[in-house]
Amino acid sequence: MSIRPRYRRVSALQRQFFNREGLLGAYDEELEGIGPRPRILNVVGVGGIGKSRLLQELRNRTPDDFRTARLDLQLPTLRQPEDALAVLRTEFGGQGVKFDRFDIAYAVLWQRVHPQLQMNRKNTPFAEESEVLSKILDDAMGLPVFGTAAGLVRLTGRAMTNRQRRQRIEADPTLRELDNLSNADLGDAVIYLFAEEMRQSSQDRPYVLYVDAYEALVPTPLPGGRSFASDAWVRDLLGQLHGGLTVLASREALPWAAYDSDWTSVIRRAPVHGLPMAARMDLLAQAGITEIPRQRSIAEASAGVPFYLHLAVDTHLQNPARIEDPGTSEEIVQRFLHHVAPDEVRMLELLSIARTFDLEVFRVVGRTFDLPANLLTWESLTAYSFAYPLTQGWYRLHQLMVVALQRHLSPAVKRHVHAALREHWEGLAERMEDGAENTGVARSSPLREAVYHGLQAENLPSERILRHADRAIRMSGRQAVDGMVKDLREHLASRQDVAGDRGPVLAALQDAADCLEAESKLELGEAAAAIALTPVLDVSVRSVVSARLALAGANARRIAGESGLAASIFQTVWDGHDGAARTSAGLCVADIRMWQGDFVGAFALAEQVHGTCSPEERGIRGDLKRLMHLGHRFLMDFGRAEELLTQAEDEYRAVGAVIGLANIRTNRAELLAFTDPESAVVEAGEAVEIQRDLGAQHEIGKAYTAMGIAQIRLGRLDRAELSFVNANAALDRAGYRSGRARADMFRAFLLLRRGDREATRALLRHAAREFETCQVYPSLILAIHRAAERTGLDDPELHALAERARPTVRPPGSVEDLGRRTEAVLSMFIEVGL
Repeated sequence: MSIRPRYRRVSALQRQFFNREGLLGAYDEELEGIGPRPRILNVVGVGGIGKSRLLQELRNRTPDDFRTARLDLQLPTLRQPEDALAVLRTEFGGQGVKFDRFDIAYAVLWQRVHPQLQMNRKNTPFAEESEVLSKILDDAMGLPVFGTAAGLVRLTGRAMTNRQRRQRIEADPTLRELDNLSNADLGDAVIYLFAEEMRQSSQDRPYVLYVDAYEALVPTPLPGGRSFASDAWVRDLLGQLHGGLTVLASREALPWAAYDSDWTSVIRRAPVHGLPMAARMDLLAQAGITEIPRQRSIAEASAGVPFYLHLAVDTHLQNPARIEDPGTSEEIVQRFLHHVAPDEVRMLELLSIARTFDLEVFRVVGRTFDLPANLLTWESLTAYSFAYPLTQGWYRLHQLMVVALQRHLSPAVKRHVHAALREHWEGLAERMEDGAENTGVARSSPLREAVYHGLQAENLPSERILRHADRAIRMSGRQAVDGMVKDLREHLASRQDVAGDRGPVLAALQDAADCLEAESKLELGEAAAAIALTPVLDVSVRSVVSARLALAGANARRIAGESGLAASIFQTVWDGHDGAARTSAGLCVADIRMWQGDFVGAFALAEQVHGTCSPEERGIRGDLKRLMHLGHRFLMDFGRAEELLTQAEDEYRAVGAVIGLANIRTNRAELLAFTDPESAVVEAGEAVEIQRDLGAQHEIGKAYTAMGIAQIRLGRLDRAELSFVNANAALDRAGYRSGRARADMFRAFLLLRRGDREATRALLRHAAREFETCQVYPSLILAIHRAAERTGLDDPELHALAERARPTVRPPGSVEDLGRRTEAVLSMFIEVGL
């Protein structure tokens, strides 16, 4: 078996550009015209016309004083903005671009979606390549580092010795705002800072970004006109790349002017047509096909598409003997397959199932089908013109060849290959999770590939998909989960096109896609989007997938203020599901019962759920203990509340639950505000710092509220006023409506101490209304009414609110005991104001 020499193809490749002077001229003009505004050269041509090679040739002819990078959207992982930006950051960073601000922002985004992971050299993206992140981690000397902008900027001040770069980071207004942004806005800020770093770098060296296979980014629209808006992040990025040029290859001209007419002045279209006849024959002659009639026959059959010309050259190199000349492009493909060794053809057909492959994937396929999988065969296959080399030994096949090869595979064989590849990717994920293997792929992408192949093999249950998604998140791969959702959507759309109606299997996959997407939307704080994915339907919640989907929908509705509906959904899951999601459902039911005043039912259910938790569920056990702590604190039973808080802390500490332990600090400050106000001020200040590092706005607001309550009791009214201003700002940013109402309730006591009785009455009335609207805290409505009675500020509306709230409060023990404790707490605030 001979190995085809690559130098022949490269030499021939150079010839195909001789007759494309127009495009080369346009490229040179764009390089000369690089300025302060974005520029895009849109290379447009049909599949196989040679756009990918054109991009490479354009990159090769770019002067050395330009920085260059390439983004191949044919690779599934690079269609996610986080992965794409990481690749571009690494490539441009290797050419001297400093990404200090972007690196910090990217780490903040990464930490926000992976709060369970600590920043270290193993977990943190490009920690080794980033000077600022590596210095921060080195300076921490093994102590925990949590990725928030405030925390990282503060650590930068200690770790960075370059004064100018340090000041640039500390003074950046975008970095200052990151911790206050939603996850969606934070993603936009990361893109902005990448573009800003590139703009800064262009002042000493311009740059060119090559984007290939744009059409791979935009999947087939879903039925009913839904689409993924998958290219929105590309438009956002390229529209901010000042000081450089983007060359983007696509099969159709970019339609972005339909979104915004300003794109018209940014995009220059450069069509790529088939090679002229003279260029086709010249390319064939350079490759060793010298007979004029044969040249002309192949040139005409190729229609000037370089893919087919190169394939004809591959056929000639495989078998130089005279063969029958092809009449069409399809015949060129068939001639190639006919004259390649049967084992190689079969291996190519099977490899076409993989989206990307390396030597190990090649060997897995060979072992599965008893085909030669030696190094000699590998080198022979990867020498063909349609095998595109990627990074670190990975390859992909040209899409036209993939289509041609898969025509020869039966559905049963395709499923068998997909099943083998699913098993391979799952095994690779396990080895990478254990740290035993580094393959040059993102740590979580094997799980995405496993899901993709499992879908095609039709042997991957929807519950397994969710388990893979959960593992991907633990392996720092939220973007891999987003990729799984896209693969699921595309699979479902294709199956509906074929099968029309959907059976139970496809319905379960639909639920899995909706569940994963809804959970992602909740992490981004997009409650409305999560609600849209989880319509309220009378469906079974027996499966883990349907139960988790229902819980996501209920949590979204609770955030939106629909507590009654959320409670009904939580209860449905608790009653109808006995699988892995049951403890989460029980926690949610107990939680919402407590907020709605049913303390007896909440505590009983919390104890029941606690008893069913497995030893591995210590985090949920801590949540349940903390829930009961909060209930007893709202019942003014501060001794029991302290005991439960300590028990919750022990559970969290046993599993290193960073978020749980941080919330314990907030809860302790809230408790001390009633039992030891001097200590509460100190504890609240420390809680604010911890929660600020976590970016938890609602917890920051609660900690400031506790500080304000304690300062009222200490008579430090001016400081209390400032604490409530800070609390309200954080609570409003978080959209925490009931938390803001609780802060207003206690701020009313500040107004009372200052003698502003009418403002006090108005604020108490407002807080009580908000509690009723949100369907929470009826015990606090009663406390507000009693405070109004004691201060002579009662009115008919407050009385009516209290009467509606009274029947919903079910405390353990007697109502009279709760009343006495409430009177004692109110005396802490209102006696001085009388």
